Amino acid sequence: MELGMIGLGRMGANMAQRLHRGGIAVTGFDPGQEARERLAAAGVATAATLEALVQALPAPRALWLMVPADVVDPVLEQLLPLLSPGDLVVDGGNSWYRESLRRAQRCGQAQVDFVDCGTSGGVWGLQEGYCLMLGGQADALARLRPALAALAPAADRGWAHVGPVGAGHFCKMVHNGIEYGMMQAYAEGFALMEKKREFDLDLAQVAETWRHGSVVRSWLLDLGAEALQRNPRLEGIAPYVQDSGEGRWTVREAIDLDVSAPVITLSLLERLRSRESNSFADRMLAQMRGGFGGHAVKAANDGA
Repeated sequence: MELGMIGLGRMGANMAQRLHRGGIAVTGFDPGQEARERLAAAGVATAATLEALVQALPAPRALWLMVPADVVDPVLEQLLPLLSPGDLVVDGGNSWYRESLRRAQRCGQAQVDFVDCGTSGGVWGLQEGYCLMLGGQADALARLRPALAALAPAADRGWAHVGPVGAGHFCKMVHNGIEYGMMQAYAEGFALMEKKREFDLDLAQVAETWRHGSVVRSWLLDLGAEALQRNPRLEGIAPYVQDSGEGRWTVREAIDLDVSAPVITLSLLERLRSRESNSFADRMLAQMRGGFGGHAVKAANDGA
């Protein structure tokens, strides 16, 4: 099959290369010339404009978007007038599933099929393959099967048609919420061991040991072990953790559905807390404690 990849950042470019290696005729587009040149240097065809990309693909066309969630609508605004009835658009980025429902309706008005694909694999996907969770009509998914088989770790696993439109991004949202909780648990556990100074634990050694036979072994632990091998004290790393939205959406959905999700919720709140270099809440707590108990309040310029 032939496919157009729109968005050649870290994920999109690697996916285009994996498709190319898997025998899929892929053409990539990105508004950035450098991104196009990097992909072309890897042997993958590129187009300089969306119009050129659409013209390069035989009808009915299949186009895969790997752009940030806030860019999907502007891209669709430009893309849909160029497409024909029967063409197919896949949103493979981290979009909110409710936005995917709206975008599917918009594409349907143009008689263009829409598939939402939750994509996991990060920068390792080129080498290891991607985990793909797809929502949409069965006939649209059938058209994509060769590309899905090339992108996944194997043709028969690592990808699934999980339900109607919206289901793919919903599953990816929950996947990322779980990821938040797992990462937070690892971080807290290693922080506890690091604090037990009298044992002088080699955290890289512990992490490597846990990777083999332990019930807590995982790819996240593998990445943590590698990080500790390179930098045992994590020196030079700011205690500031970003979030890209999926955790917030998961917590919001848990509230809407009356589902208790304390671990995911607290892991999100810990990420927010990591960004407070001079927490007003902590200063307020210290002042109240001093007020009711007469406890000393540490001045901002006191030593550690």
